[in-house]
Amino acid sequence: MKPPVTDLPIETADSGFYSGFSVNVTVTSKLAIGALVIWAVAFPDQAGAVLSGLNSFILSNFGTWYIYVMASFVIVCMLLALWPTAGRLKLGHADDVPEFSNFSWFSMMFGAGIGVGMLTWAVAEPVYHFNNNPEVIQGLVEGGTPENFINAYQWSYLHWGFSAWASYAIAGLALAFFAYRRGLPLTIRSSLTPLFGNKLSGVLGNIVDIVAVIATVLGVAQTLGFGVEQFVAGLSRIGIGDWLITEDGTASSLGIIVAIVIIMGASTLSALSGVGKGIKWLSNINMGLSIFLLAFLMLFGATWFGIQALFIGMWEYILNLPSMMFTVYSGDGTEGVADNLENWQGAWSVFYWAWWVAFAPFVGLFLARISRGRTIREFVLGALIVPAIMCFVWFSFAGGTAIQMELSGQANGAIFGAPDGDKIFAMTGLMLGDVLGWCMAVIIVVLLMTYLVTSADSAVLIVNTINAAGDEGPKARPHIIFWGVALGAVVTALLLVGGLKAIQTAMVIGALPFSLVMVLMWIALIKAIYKDGKRQELGLETTHNVESTS
Repeated sequence: MKPPVTDLPIETADSGFYSGFSVNVTVTSKLAIGALVIWAVAFPDQAGAVLSGLNSFILSNFGTWYIYVMASFVIVCMLLALWPTAGRLKLGHADDVPEFSNFSWFSMMFGAGIGVGMLTWAVAEPVYHFNNNPEVIQGLVEGGTPENFINAYQWSYLHWGFSAWASYAIAGLALAFFAYRRGLPLTIRSSLTPLFGNKLSGVLGNIVDIVAVIATVLGVAQTLGFGVEQFVAGLSRIGIGDWLITEDGTASSLGIIVAIVIIMGASTLSALSGVGKGIKWLSNINMGLSIFLLAFLMLFGATWFGIQALFIGMWEYILNLPSMMFTVYSGDGTEGVADNLENWQGAWSVFYWAWWVAFAPFVGLFLARISRGRTIREFVLGALIVPAIMCFVWFSFAGGTAIQMELSGQANGAIFGAPDGDKIFAMTGLMLGDVLGWCMAVIIVVLLMTYLVTSADSAVLIVNTINAAGDEGPKARPHIIFWGVALGAVVTALLLVGGLKAIQTAMVIGALPFSLVMVLMWIALIKAIYKDGKRQELGLETTHNVESTS
């Protein structure tokens, strides 16, 4: 049996501004992102119409693809955790030990992966599904009633649970496996070597990495877009200025620009310090503040309501997970129940699946960078189960408190009627009153800021790692600053052109090519693990101290 591929040469510049970078990948990615920004700013109406048309086409023709792809990620993760050959393999050499403690590992993983979304959607999504979900559309239960409470949670858990983290785990595991066991560059193309071999050194590999960079920028832009809206709402709540928001409660153009300058400026400074300094400390800070906020909601919110949402909701979610993962709603053109179900699934499930796929190269590469020395079973269970349960806890106590306050009449529509980003501020304000509510709003704004900065600076470092052919070393300041500015420009341009809908549309389009790459990643990973098992049986080396014959 041939030894594994342990060498994948990637051409990089030897000198000049792009020294150490793959010029083809870096320049092409910059041109693509730059063209999107210029197009959106110079021709906003045309850009909006074209992006909307493409978005509708993708949702209509590839919605089923996204649903089955995400289901495959969950199945593959379960297989890898249970497969003895896979579970005991270490991401690295036998004597490698994890660089970070479990607490720091979980903190960085959660903060970069989903953390910022908790502050918007832990309240907003259960509230929405409490009023409308597939069971309500089919007439099985009445929306906005206690009978619909658990339905709201099983759908929220579907979108933020195992499926989301399975996509991150697949990407991270594939990258870590081939980087630390094979000695290949820590870049997306390396994870496909069992399928394409050294062909990935050329044009094919460049295309894979370019697709990953574009998906990363657009996926993180979606997260920052939601975060910017909430950040502006928080600043307005603590009295920074009414000029930050419009009459309908959304961020004004000037508010968006100010928020982006603050967030991207801080994130660029953090990115310049690297993973071990700025990002690690920010992750620990936002995990500490998250625990404080969550403890407050558990102790002073709707505690019993939240406990029911957590345990009964998880039970129903796990029981119904197979059917929810694989069910595809198809319309019949009559604008009746079938069409409403298809529209709901496109607006929620398919949108989330595209978002998580677009986010996967960023989170996956970041997980790979912080997971050397862990076994595959430890990685899969750690990256899949622990963060998902944290999401469930957040949703149950934050969303449960909001729903209980509305059902009891305490909120009197103040939470349901607030914009999504403002719901958590409306809820805590009603719970604590003016003075203490203002103090909690300050804490939430600081927490949101740390999450946004963590996500943005991690994305800048990840994009530069891919552009530098997997080199994890420090990058020249101009490259870090460029991608910080570029990411901010994408978010600003799309928000100003069409709001969050424009970012969502661009993200769904950018995620589609990478969804194919991710399917190939898990196929390649299973093939590599199977071959390593056979090599171990024959007493052959499976790590990169063996020379490649490819």
